[in-house]
Amino acid sequence: MSLSDDIELLSALPLFSGLDKDQLRLIAFGAEHRQVAAGQALFREKAPAECAYVVVRGEIELYVIGRDGKPHLEARVGPGIMLSELALITMVERKYTAVAVEDADVIRITRTLFHRLLEEYPQMARQVEGRIKQSLAALIDGAEALAPKFS
Repeated sequence: MSLSDDIELLSALPLFSGLDKDQLRLIAFGAEHRQVAAGQALFREKAPAECAYVVVRGEIELYVIGRDGKPHLEARVGPGIMLSELALITMVERKYTAVAVEDADVIRITRTLFHRLLEEYPQMARQVEGRIKQSLAALIDGAEALAPKFS
């Protein structure tokens, strides 16, 4: 993929949707492409997350270990999806194991790169803050919807 293809893909992600071409170019230029072979794990549940991944090509299955100790398929994602977005902001654990269904290509964006961009572009930090607030509000709404089931 070319740098312009990466910029186009990144611009479609909700986290980066309001960024200008120069900001997107910095992310694309500083990020790294990684190939993941079919059946290979990109990362494992509970591992420290120091970066996010954007699926460029292929499909990735997301598994969690259930109470029975066995992996359970939670989702299947494809191109244009960012995995572990919160890892760009702070240290978190991976919430699932990500396994390539077929040969896949991902873009790896490190927390260090992302923090550098936030320092260079304070307006970007405000946009990210707004996006995080939206994500947290959606999470709270989801938890509130589930609450009656556990009463």
